[in-house]
Amino acid sequence: MLQIIITLAIYIALVIPVGNYMYHIATNRKTFADPVFNRIDRMMYKVCRIKGEGMTWKQYAISLLMTNAVMVFAGYFILRVQGILLANPNQIEGMEPTLSFNTIISFMTNTNLQHYAGESGLSYLSQMVVITFMMFTSAATGYAACMAFCRGITGNSKGVGNFYEDVIRITTRILLPFSIVIGILLIWQGVPQTLAGTATVETIEGRLQDIAMGPVAALESIKHLGTNGGGFFGANSSTPFENPTIISNLIELYSMMLLPGACVITFGKMAAERKKEKAGNAVAKIKRNVTCFGSQGRTIFAAMSILFLVGLTVCYLAEKSGNPLLAEAGLDQTIGNMEGKEVRFGVAQSALFTTTTTSFTTGTVNNMHDSLTPLGGMIPMLHMMLNCVFGGKGVGLMNMIMYVILAVFLCGLMIGRTPEYLNKKIEGKEMKLVAIVLIIHPLLILGFSALAVMTGAGQEGITNPGFHGLSQVLYEYASSAANNGSGFEGLADNTYFWNITTGLAMFFGRYIAMIAQLAIAGSFLAKRRVNETVGTLRTDNVLFVFILVFVVYIFAALTFFPALALGPIAEHLVLWMP
Repeated sequence: MLQIIITLAIYIALVIPVGNYMYHIATNRKTFADPVFNRIDRMMYKVCRIKGEGMTWKQYAISLLMTNAVMVFAGYFILRVQGILLANPNQIEGMEPTLSFNTIISFMTNTNLQHYAGESGLSYLSQMVVITFMMFTSAATGYAACMAFCRGITGNSKGVGNFYEDVIRITTRILLPFSIVIGILLIWQGVPQTLAGTATVETIEGRLQDIAMGPVAALESIKHLGTNGGGFFGANSSTPFENPTIISNLIELYSMMLLPGACVITFGKMAAERKKEKAGNAVAKIKRNVTCFGSQGRTIFAAMSILFLVGLTVCYLAEKSGNPLLAEAGLDQTIGNMEGKEVRFGVAQSALFTTTTTSFTTGTVNNMHDSLTPLGGMIPMLHMMLNCVFGGKGVGLMNMIMYVILAVFLCGLMIGRTPEYLNKKIEGKEMKLVAIVLIIHPLLILGFSALAVMTGAGQEGITNPGFHGLSQVLYEYASSAANNGSGFEGLADNTYFWNITTGLAMFFGRYIAMIAQLAIAGSFLAKRRVNETVGTLRTDNVLFVFILVFVVYIFAALTFFPALALGPIAEHLVLWMP
């Protein structure tokens, strides 16, 4: 437990300066890196003919969708014909149509769900030009949408920004430099980075073994930094070639945690800046500048942290308790449930990595989630169902603000006042859009899960009977709809049914919510500010933190508890109280 506390303390020390840096980028303020990156950005603007005009939320959304569509078609084509293209030393054939559809949707939506093994399913060209490239562009798309959303909600500009300018600035100033540094650190720890083909070696038993290699470190760095999660190898970050040491494990942990947490700080500072401008006096400016998170950002960060720590505690204690059936069989369970875990990480780092990768919607794994205890496996599933515990690529922040608006609306109804957030009245239009965002997620998870268990094509992929089989199905669609990408990995999911249905879940889970959230930002931006009164509900204090956490858990209980009761909870009761 001590190592978990130290790891999280170091994270807090790292995320504050990164959040401040992202705030300067989102608001076009000066940074120490401007002398270098301004020249690169101007060159790219000139080549791409980007003039930087402000966009409305509709223009921003259309630009986002059209850009993503072009990349989807290009990537799908490469996957289909990779067998005849260059950089294919292992002679891997082109992908089957439905698997290509699933893969390209997966990586364009920042999900990185993999129904294939990377070392045998993709050429080096596909790994670099499609997979690694999509990891950059999908992450940049998500963070750009988040910055546009923050500008609209806080009302700091006349428009929500320019999509193309945002994507370029996020890529050149955050994703590329950070990923280069992380890649070098991973190479230092032993992660391969080569274009050589599979190596054949003689083992100590005198037998021959093929060892897959490739440009692994380059993919691993952006995989975690961009909260992508798709591994170069099928075993993902549990294999020593992706995650060889405890130091590389910490590097990957911090990489996936940094930017989602920094987005919350960025939002808090943008909201504080709006109040500072409104106050218009030096005393208020000094007071606001000493706040690391901003009052609104601090509230959201605290609520997310509570949700994260509660889940982490349950997951750690569940795994530390071990498996009672193995204890009855005479196996020592004092170190906890080590099934499916790497000895070099142990229970503590495995539980932390598991909770982090599904809270920050990264999807990378350093242990087999299918081997987790029932309650240990329920936590990552639940956090993907919530999809607001920090989240990835800025989406977690946007989803949490949906719950903030819902909480403000419910509290306003209780006291008979028109609800307000950031000095803007929340009206019927905003609540309808919030409802769409909050309903589409459980609809995709539960709807497709029901379809899977009631059809023959879906049942064919379920390899475990009873409660655990249902947990596998729920996890697969929760991972798809939340754009997470991890899996219990017990499903036989490379079939027409699973490729198509999870592809649809990933697509609708990404774009319906994102467009609705941009519409909410546009609506907030167009509203007139109102003055705070004695009856205005404060959203920057400790009380509202607990209100927000309570609303999130109540919503989860009302929507997902029946399904969880039939899956991991029932499995836990059978295991511990047979």
